Amino acid sequence: MKKLDKSEVIYNFSPKNEGVLKINSGDEITIESYDCFKNELKSEEDSLAEFNWNYINPATGPIYVNGAEVGDILKIKIKDIKIEDQSVMIVAPDEGLMGERIKESETKIIEIEDGMAIFSDKIKIAIKPMIGVIGTAPAKGEIPAGTPGDHGANMDCKTMVAGNTLYLPVNVEGGLLALGDLHSVMGDGEVAVSGAETAGEVELKIDVIKNKKMPLPFLESEEKVITIASANTLDEAVKIATNNMVDYLVNDYNFDFNEASMLLSLVGDAKICQVVDPKKTARFEIEKKYLNS
Repeated sequence: MKKLDKSEVIYNFSPKNEGVLKINSGDEITIESYDCFKNELKSEEDSLAEFNWNYINPATGPIYVNGAEVGDILKIKIKDIKIEDQSVMIVAPDEGLMGERIKESETKIIEIEDGMAIFSDKIKIAIKPMIGVIGTAPAKGEIPAGTPGDHGANMDCKTMVAGNTLYLPVNVEGGLLALGDLHSVMGDGEVAVSGAETAGEVELKIDVIKNKKMPLPFLESEEKVITIASANTLDEAVKIATNNMVDYLVNDYNFDFNEASMLLSLVGDAKICQVVDPKKTARFEIEKKYLNS
């Protein structure tokens, strides 16, 4: 299995980036990742005010997938996510949903013990390691790693966990896949501007899919299919994710448009991924059992 260490990072998704590692369709790879602060906040005495914001959300990569051509899809099976035994959180004035009420910055170190995040003496939270940033290069332009979009990137979707499969667009030759911003645990919304940010490594299996149309980014678990969308407002993101799911039911399962819309209103779930990034991200979920009946 190939391995890419965290010394190779990007801070912008761009077609101008050069692949630092080439792999073939079907290869498995392990990717090391910094936390979103490039591991610079190591104690509760480390202040966000001293952090160099040029180094926010480093994404390890990019990876060039041989044979991936414009219009193809990368199928990315998340096989495993291993995290370090310490995570960090911050709050700061004017950052996140609660930023206007926060008067001063605070850094919180969260130790990981026996699969639990130790939030306080009284509160322990079962970890659920996830990937915050994972994306491919856009067709043109340069997009900061902290900004989500149709190419993926900082979607901060808490269902981006081991066992699930993500589908992303190939907008440039090779795809140029990169990832980072792992969390040991994070709630929908990420309302305080951070989850439990952590370094670690991710094991992926990457395949190239040709001649297929899908609403992207698209996530699949054993039980559900999930459309993900990012936009300037949460309302827009929810609308796009929902429309994409309706189209998926119509195109892949031959539902009538009205029937698909009604089914989603009964058993589909519109959910928030995050509301703190430059664009907001929503997802729409439906259990597969309603599609295969």
